[in-house]
Amino acid sequence: MIRTELNEALKVSMKIEEKCVVSTIRLIMAALKDRDICARTDGNPDGVADEEVLTLLQTMVKQRTESIRLYEEGGRLELAEQEREEIEVIRRFMPRPLDGNELDGAVKEAIREVGARDMKDMGKTMALLKQRYPGRMDFSKASGMVRQTLVG
Repeated sequence: MIRTELNEALKVSMKIEEKCVVSTIRLIMAALKDRDICARTDGNPDGVADEEVLTLLQTMVKQRTESIRLYEEGGRLELAEQEREEIEVIRRFMPRPLDGNELDGAVKEAIREVGARDMKDMGKTMALLKQRYPGRMDFSKASGMVRQTLVG
């Protein structure tokens, strides 16, 4: 379970005084706590599932990637480097992402399984991919591949 991994990594990082790791894990846990509170008010007493935690982590990586771009454009290289370090920490808790061939195969399999024929079926295809590969797939890349396959 990702929560257990986060707690254990926080303890270890605090002991060996890894400041960046400690602060990043605390950011993850704060965001997770917010999601848990929302889930509980929606009637889910256990909070969010691991799949949603993976989606949260993926979102955090995307946010930091965008921040890196903006910091580099603004000449704030030290802040961009800090964001890169945070991304490395976040990725420790994510499963290995699908590589090019695996991504291509997963997209083709989803299209075949859904029986997608045109762009009207894109939503069903993407929903299946998001269900099967939370935190393991760049869905913007997958979306482009699905679109290209269904249109072309």
